[in-house]
Amino acid sequence: MSKRVILVAASLFTLTTMYGQKKDTTKILDEVMITANKMPQKQSTTGKVVTVINKEQIEKSSGKTVAQLLNEQAGVTINGALNNLGANQTVYMRGASSGRVLILVDGVPAYDPSFIGSEFDLNLLSLNSVESIEICRGAQSTLYGSDAIAGVINIITVNKDVKKPFNVKATLAAGNYGTFRGNIQVYGKADKLTYSARYGRLSSTGFSSAHDSTGKGDFDNDGLTSDIVNASLQYQVISALSLRSFIQYSQYKTDLDASTFTDAKDFNVNNKNLMTGFGMHFQKNNVSLTGNYQYSENKRNYVNPTYTDDYFGFSQFAELYSSIEICKHLTILQGGDHRYSSMHSVYVGSFGTYPFADTAHSQSSLYSSLLFHALKERINIELGGRLNVHSRYGSNYTYTFNPSFAIDNHFRLFGSISTGFKAPTLYQLFSSSGNTNLKPESSKTYEGGIQASCKHVSGRVVYFNRDIKNVIDFDNINYQYFNINRQRVDGIEVEAKTAPYKGISITANYTYLNPKENSQSRTSYNDSAYRYLLRRAANNFNVNVGYQCCKAFYISVSGKYVGRRYDFGGYDAFYNPKADVKLDHYFLLGAYAEYKFKKYVKLFADAQNITDKKFFDVNGYNSIPFLINGGVTFNW
Repeated sequence: MSKRVILVAASLFTLTTMYGQKKDTTKILDEVMITANKMPQKQSTTGKVVTVINKEQIEKSSGKTVAQLLNEQAGVTINGALNNLGANQTVYMRGASSGRVLILVDGVPAYDPSFIGSEFDLNLLSLNSVESIEICRGAQSTLYGSDAIAGVINIITVNKDVKKPFNVKATLAAGNYGTFRGNIQVYGKADKLTYSARYGRLSSTGFSSAHDSTGKGDFDNDGLTSDIVNASLQYQVISALSLRSFIQYSQYKTDLDASTFTDAKDFNVNNKNLMTGFGMHFQKNNVSLTGNYQYSENKRNYVNPTYTDDYFGFSQFAELYSSIEICKHLTILQGGDHRYSSMHSVYVGSFGTYPFADTAHSQSSLYSSLLFHALKERINIELGGRLNVHSRYGSNYTYTFNPSFAIDNHFRLFGSISTGFKAPTLYQLFSSSGNTNLKPESSKTYEGGIQASCKHVSGRVVYFNRDIKNVIDFDNINYQYFNINRQRVDGIEVEAKTAPYKGISITANYTYLNPKENSQSRTSYNDSAYRYLLRRAANNFNVNVGYQCCKAFYISVSGKYVGRRYDFGGYDAFYNPKADVKLDHYFLLGAYAEYKFKKYVKLFADAQNITDKKFFDVNGYNSIPFLINGGVTFNW
C-alpha cells in the first residue's frame, strides 16, 4: 500500500470518528469569505478550498510578519519567512514554483513587474495593517487570471466593523537583535464617511544573513528599517452605492551579503512601493456591480562599492464585474479586467553602464461563472470560463468546474477540475538572461476532499493533483530562462480544529507533496526526472495549542515541523553548477501570551525558536535563532 493511500485512509478515519462525537451543528471552519467567488458567502456553500485567518488570529500573532503567519498555513511555504528580516519572501503553494500564487490586496492583484516572477514583495506589508487573510488554494485563473495557477492569497486591510466616529489604536514592541515595532492607526465612521489612516515602523539590527561556515569570518550583522503608511476613505453615496479610495506607500532598506557563505560589509537594497486607486460597489435587490482601479509603482536600488543596480516596475489594473441572482437557485457572475505592466533597469559598474530599455505587455480578459444552489444549499455547483487576450501570446481559455454536496449537517464532499495560465514575465523575456522564445505555462488541477464538523471538532482532508506544461525555469548551465517539459505534483492537505474543553483550542495542519519534474539536469545537459522540489519539503506540519485562562489572559504554544528538502548547490571555482544540497529536517517551538486590561490595553509577548535550533531554509544563509519580543497595544 502506497504512502499516499495510507495518509488518506488515516485522515479519513480521523474525520469519521468525529461523527460519533456530534451533538449539534456548530461548524468551526465555516466563516464568511469573499475570495472564492468575489462575493460574500460561507465556506460551506463552495467546493473551493479556502482558509480564513480572521482578526482574532491575527491579533494573537503580534510579533510576527505577514510572511511568518502565512508560513504556518496548510499548503503554503514562504521561503525566507524564517530568515533575517528583509530577506526575499518566496511564496510557494502546493509545491508550485514562485510566481504561481497571485497576491491580492483587498481583492485587487498586487505584483511587481520588475521581479523575476512578477510576484509581490511581502516585506512591503505590515501585519498590523491587516484585518483578515483568505487563502484560496487550487487554480484560480478563471476568476483572477494569470499567475493564479496554484492559488490566490487575499490580504484584506478594510475594517468593516467601524461604528464610532473616532478611534485610535497603537502598538509598541521591542525584542532582541535590536528589534522595534511601532504602529498607530486612526479610524472612524462619521455619518456616510468611513476613514482610516495607519503608520507602521519596523527596524532591527539583525544577524548575519550569510552563514559563516568557518566561524572565523567575522561576518557583520545585516539590519532592516521599514516604514509603511496607508489611508483609505469610503463614502456611502446612497444606501445602494458606496465609493472608496486608498493609497499606500511602503519602503524598506535592508543590508545584504555577497552570496552563500560570503559576507559583504557595505551592500544594501532600498525597496519602495506606491499603490493607489479607487473603487465602487453598487448593491440593490439581487444585483451587485463592483469596479476597481489600481496604479502601482515599484523601485529597487541595489548599492555596493563596485556597482549600483536600479529596477523600476509600473502597473495598472482595472476591473468591472457584476453578480445577478437570477432565481433562488442560480446566480451569474460576469466581468472583465485589464492588466498593464512595464519595467526598466539600469546597471552601473566598473565596466560601464548597461540599461534595460523600457518594455511592456498587457492582457485583457472576460470571464463568467454560474453558481447553482439546491436542496437548501446542500448541493453547490460552480461552472466558469475565462477568455484571456495577451498582447504577446494572443488568446487562451481557462475553466473551472467545482461541485460540492453536503451529505448531512456534519459531512460535506467537494471537488474541482480547473485550468490555469501564466505568461512569461518581462524579466524572463527581455533581461540579459531572458529568452524571447519562452512559451506560456498551462496547468490542469484536480482536487477532491471531505469536510466534517461536530460540536467540538472540525476538519478537512483534500487530495490534489496539478500538472503544468511548459514550466518556466532557469537553466543553470546556459544561464538563461527556458521551458521544461512538465511538472506534476500531487499531495494531501489535512486541517483540523478542536475545542475539547472550555478555554482550550487546538489547530493543526499537515501537507504532503509528491512531485515529479521532467527537465534538463541542473548539473549537465542530460534530461532528468526529479522527484523532489527545491526548497519545498515533502512533509510539513503545524500545530497550535491555545488556552484562554480567563477573560483577560491567553497563552499558546506552537510547533512547526519541516521535513528534509533540497536546495541548489551553487557553483564551483570554474562556475560549473554543483549537485543539489540536502537540507536537514527541523522542528521549531514557539509561544505567545497576552493579558488585556479591560478593552483598552493589551500586553503581549512572543517567542520564536525557543530551543535555538540551528537550521537552514536556504543553503548558505542563516535562519532565525531564538527570538523574543514583547509590547503593548492601546485601543481607544
